[in-house]
Amino acid sequence: MADKNFDIVIIGSGPGGYIAAIRAAQLGFKTAIVERAHLGGICLNWGCIPTKALLRSAEVFHYLQHANDYGLSAQNVGFDAAAVVKRSRAVSKRLNDGVGFLMKKNKISVIWGEATIEAPGKISVKAGKAPPPPGALGAGAYQAKHVIVATGARPRVLPGLEPDQKLIWTYFEAMVPERMPKSLLVIGSGAIGIEFASFYRTLGAQVTVVEVLPQILPVEDVEISVFARKAFEKQGIKILTGAKVTKLDKKADSVTATIDDGKGGTQSLTVDRVISAVGVVGNVENLGLEKLGVKTDRGAIVVDGLSRTNVAGIYAIGDVAGPPLLAHKAEHEGVICVEAIKGLKPHPMDKRLIPGCTYCSPQIASVGLTEQTAREQKRDVRIGRFPFAGNGKAIALGEDQGLVKVIFDNKSGQLLGAHMIGAEVTELIQGYVVAMNLETTEEELMHTVFPHPTLSEMMKEAVLDAYGRVLNA
Repeated sequence: MADKNFDIVIIGSGPGGYIAAIRAAQLGFKTAIVERAHLGGICLNWGCIPTKALLRSAEVFHYLQHANDYGLSAQNVGFDAAAVVKRSRAVSKRLNDGVGFLMKKNKISVIWGEATIEAPGKISVKAGKAPPPPGALGAGAYQAKHVIVATGARPRVLPGLEPDQKLIWTYFEAMVPERMPKSLLVIGSGAIGIEFASFYRTLGAQVTVVEVLPQILPVEDVEISVFARKAFEKQGIKILTGAKVTKLDKKADSVTATIDDGKGGTQSLTVDRVISAVGVVGNVENLGLEKLGVKTDRGAIVVDGLSRTNVAGIYAIGDVAGPPLLAHKAEHEGVICVEAIKGLKPHPMDKRLIPGCTYCSPQIASVGLTEQTAREQKRDVRIGRFPFAGNGKAIALGEDQGLVKVIFDNKSGQLLGAHMIGAEVTELIQGYVVAMNLETTEEELMHTVFPHPTLSEMMKEAVLDAYGRVLNA
């Protein structure tokens, strides 16, 4: 008979959950993880990873269409929508299998089903709908001194704009289209909405984005958002800000949207498909949290910097614990949470140091304060900028449209924030993240030697620009 007593049980096997489980096992805890649908959670199966596979296919297609720009030739360039989706799903399966391997390698028990916390330290699991992987434990009662909730989030649904999986999609359906729509309406311009707008536009769809706030990519620096909008509109994406979709009328194979333009007028738009990307809400229901008195706020579990809830022995990490809703935030929270349980005294989560990335074309990446936020906080700031057009590697790549922007505290030289748009900036941003984590000043960045020719040189040039010392602009 299987042992049902553990030191730590984690509910949910997404990036936060499975990383927390591995770290717990490394620290000697007897660990189990509960999953109801797929190892790796939304990120590996229906989020971060498969969308990047789709966007990579779109990127390659784009380059093939512009082969002449590189002195090359490519005739009859096209794509097979089914094959694009198939590749994306294969990438997800590979990583899903990888999580299963890591559970076995670290001797972590996998419990298959839906969990409810009956009391601190007591969990009941009922059978889920998805078939369990080989070797998984089944339904029953389990015990653990520490229970970590890592149940993630799901797409937010607005009244009157409810997805139907056929004409009105969430990101689930948008990742596996039966055919490519010729026209598409995207509601919401956060990372999810913009990535899908970029993907479908690159593959030829007429795309309209509607955003209720004054700017697209609302969490980004205004200057970066403006740059992005110009780039997207140049690609043919139609963008409406300060507007909202008030009604969707479904036909047999199309949808007519009524859009309030925010200026007293309305317009109608008929498209093949609609993607609702208006945010997500934490999976806090049916876990027993209300009965136990665990505090929640606007669909998220309230936690401190070490992921502890107000109820002893119950913790929460990842999307279910609130913004920013990012896989890498969930992973780091999982490590901090488990190390705190072990008594290792980890640094509490500092959300100012969590980078954000959007994998549209052009890419967008940022960390820390925006210029607007810094000025609202009455900071005395220095701003530095450097354009991709001044970088030799960017020009050689044929990617000379972009911007690197940095924000420093004028008195201390502290790097307060960094914001980028352009080719491969999602890979560059980590340099600034490390710098901020180490409390690096502008002087130390100026004395750092960056390799040439690289895109990373722009990071130093932007710092130099903030202090009137820029060299290549």
